[in-house]
Amino acid sequence: MKSAEEQLSTYKSVHLNPKNIRTHFLGVPLIIWSIFLLLHLIPVNIFAWDDPAISINVASAFAIGVLIYYFKLHVGLGIGLALFILPVLYSSHLVAQMQGGVWIAVGVFVLGWVFQLIGHKYEKAKPAFIDDLNQLLIGPFFLMAELYFMLGLEKELDKQITAMAIAKRRDLETLRRETST
Repeated sequence: MKSAEEQLSTYKSVHLNPKNIRTHFLGVPLIIWSIFLLLHLIPVNIFAWDDPAISINVASAFAIGVLIYYFKLHVGLGIGLALFILPVLYSSHLVAQMQGGVWIAVGVFVLGWVFQLIGHKYEKAKPAFIDDLNQLLIGPFFLMAELYFMLGLEKELDKQITAMAIAKRRDLETLRRETST
């Protein structure tokens, strides 16, 4: 498994423009929420308590798996992501009980991707997942890291991944120029 620093620097290498990052703070949570809503709509319950809101279904199983991955990458960021995912899991569960939940999920998913694509127009770089599908899981991890950095936390991690990301971006730009001539 690649380290947190490697994963974050790869993602950040195509997310250096502040406008792009701001659009991702809207787009990524919308996409995540819509995916959890869709997962709640899969009629499989692995385990349920008396309260149907407390169950192990496809959505909660996915959340557990993803959070284990995030905690293995970085415990501090994993805690932040758990605090983000729990309300997402619960609110998407509530909406899944409504009529037309699938259409709500599709609409929110498309809206989230519109924000993503607008951001990459500012960045003038393709999304990170184009070259590595694992980067789809790193988007939320990256945004949590960015939030920590904005709050003055994890300063050394910020310095390290930013330097690595700039070097990777420089290499990408060089490769792009060489292949276009």
